[in-house]
Amino acid sequence: MSQVLKVDQVMKAYNGTVALDRVSMSVEAGSCFGLLGPNGAGKSTMMKLLTGILRHDAGSIEVLGMDVGKQAGEIRATVGYVPQDITLYEKLSARQNLKFFGEMYGVRGAELKRRISEALERVGLSERADDRVASYSGGMKRRINIAAALLHEPKLVILDEPTVGIDPQSRNHIFELLRSLQQEGVTLIYSTHYMEEVEALCDAVAIIDHGRIITQGPLEELLETHALKAVYVETDAWTEVPTLTGLQRATRDGRGWVLECERPLELMSRVADELSRNSAAVMALEMMKPSLDSVFLKLTGEKLRD
Repeated sequence: MSQVLKVDQVMKAYNGTVALDRVSMSVEAGSCFGLLGPNGAGKSTMMKLLTGILRHDAGSIEVLGMDVGKQAGEIRATVGYVPQDITLYEKLSARQNLKFFGEMYGVRGAELKRRISEALERVGLSERADDRVASYSGGMKRRINIAAALLHEPKLVILDEPTVGIDPQSRNHIFELLRSLQQEGVTLIYSTHYMEEVEALCDAVAIIDHGRIITQGPLEELLETHALKAVYVETDAWTEVPTLTGLQRATRDGRGWVLECERPLELMSRVADELSRNSAAVMALEMMKPSLDSVFLKLTGEKLRD
């Protein structure tokens, strides 16, 4: 599988404040790559560097075989970019907005008309195409924002937090759209701080914090390496957890206990034996599914980010 993105030792600073510090990563063609990090971690800066909107201070970035430092204009013409902020003209209709953006990409005439109709259908807004964008909900605006990035039929689409502040129905529609694009061979780079979105969409992930990549790789490998391994038990028999072989740490979680360990299946068997021996009532006993949320908190910490 070929690489559509190569980032090597990239640095970017604003007025002496480092935003990205020697960042390196790569994205395989046809994948959905998640860039995950807290607010202010450097995600949006990275997205703008990839599209040539900003220039990096050091290192190199290659997109679709092109050098961002030398071919930024060509990259912007061939890559779809969905910015975090809505970039629509609210006094115009959705169709008029798409016509404007399509012409900016160099698409015109009957071909542009066809692509606009297709894009409107894909984002579920054909029936509202001639309404002013000012009358749209936040989710509808997000969907048209994505449609505008697809008019030149890019093979790489970069999305910077495309679901901020939208309703569940619009989020679900966007997810289905992105899955269909990936099935068609489009590569996606998806920036977010929502762990559940990455788990639902992405094949590979990089976690960025304080301007540095702290881990990256296939999602399943990251979960296997870093995710919390634990057993959840809910019983009215314990005011504290008894000593159990293999138990590393026990913490309260609502009505139950989270028991951290290296071998959760073995620990669960020991817990079951302990509770059975004491004829204890058991409301829940299960292995906890590895989650990206636990990986994220483990690697970036639980301190609030303002």
